[in-house]
Order: sequence, then C-alpha cells, then structure tokens
Amino acid sequence: MTPLPKMMVAPNGARLTKADHPALPITLPEIVTCTRACRDAGADGLHLHLRDTDQSHLLDVGAYREALAEFSVKLPGFPVQITTEAVGQYDPAAQREVALESGASLVSASVRELCRDPIDATRAFYEECAARGIAIQHILYDASDGELLAEVLPKDVLQSPDLQLIYVLGRYTAGQVSDRHDLDAFLNWATRHEISPDWAICAFGQNETASLVYAAQKGGKCRVGFENSRLHADGRVASDNSERVREVIKAVQAPTE
Repeated sequence: MTPLPKMMVAPNGARLTKADHPALPITLPEIVTCTRACRDAGADGLHLHLRDTDQSHLLDVGAYREALAEFSVKLPGFPVQITTEAVGQYDPAAQREVALESGASLVSASVRELCRDPIDATRAFYEECAARGIAIQHILYDASDGELLAEVLPKDVLQSPDLQLIYVLGRYTAGQVSDRHDLDAFLNWATRHEISPDWAICAFGQNETASLVYAAQKGGKCRVGFENSRLHADGRVASDNSERVREVIKAVQAPTE
C-alpha cells in the first residue's frame, strides 16, 4: 500500500466556498495551482475534493479520473488522495463506486458513512480495495467509530501496520473548535486494540496548529488546510493554503521546550 504523506494538504473540503475565503480553490485548475504552491511550501500529498459549477460537493468517477490524469501531468508523482465524503448527498453505493472505479490509489472513507449499508457490504468493499491495492484511510470521528471499524475489518487487516486512519478533532458545528487532547481518546482506543496503524489527524479552527504539533509529537502525521481551518495559531486569517502549510511545518519542526 502507498503510505500516508507526512504533511497532506486539504485545501477546500466539501462545504466552504469563495464567500468564506477568496483563495479557496474550487475549479480543477485552481486546485492544481494551489497544490503546487503547497508542495513548494513543504506539503507532500493532497486530499482532493471536487466541486461542480455551483461550487457544490461532487463525487463522480469521470470527474475524478479527469482530475487524477491532470495531476499526473501537472504534478507527476505527487500523491493524491480522493475523498468519498457523503455530505448528505451520496449513498454508500456511490461512495464505493468512486473509490473502486476512479483509478485512485489513495482514498479517504468514513466507516460511519459506509456502514449505513449492511456491515457485510462494507466488509466486502474493504476486501476489494485491499485486493486492488487501494489504500483506504479510514475516517474516525470518535472512538465509537473505531469500535465499529474493529467490528467490520478482519482482524489481520485491523492489526496490519498498513492500516491507515485519520482522527478528526472537532467538528464543523460547535464553532469549529478542537483541542489537542481530543487525540488522547483515539490513542487509547488504538492501545486497547493493540494496533499500530499509519495515522494522521485533522483539527478544526484556531487550534489546528497546536493539535497537529501534538500529533506529530505522538508519532502521527498531519493534514492541514482550509478544509479544517483558515486560522493561524494567533488567530490571523491565512492568505492561502500554502501559508498554513508553512506555519504548521515551522511549528512541527520547532524545538520542544
């Protein structure tokens, strides 16, 4: 499996528009340009969300294939992970289709969303991804999602060091507030299940930087960008995604006291 990038950028997400920030990339050319700037700032992977002409969230096999082909030309070799986020618009069948048929080798998927269908269907999907060499990064919103994942995945897959997870700190709701110690419950869950996955976090709001630094200190990887926060640690609004990447890398690499 392709390992997770250490500093993945998530530049737009599914919900925000240019009304939220003028530098939010929406079109494919804008996403490519933004990703190049973030790569130059130190990011080593992209978490890709696509939008339609109304700036709305889009899951579409053809659109993903087009985007991945464009990245292979404009940023060859740069890891691109596609999202399967439902955002209340897509059912698990549509999510499974884009994961399996888009040609992506890196895919982000929520066990909570996929298990709206019977667990057997979700388990079969995970097995098919493994057979095809598609690396699924499982989204866990809380420790109960971890318990659900442990129920769905075969034990050997759950305990594999290739297992990829992302722990979500905070929410879009409740003021988009996160706390670095939100991570502790996830780490305790992993310890109870005696697993050592390839894991990262994302964190909402002004505490994104502190949360990512804390995760890096605990041995995790980072996902940074406007999908989760447009704010620097001091409350300033970032001018663009590459500025957020630079700040987080600087903070992660700073000597600890």
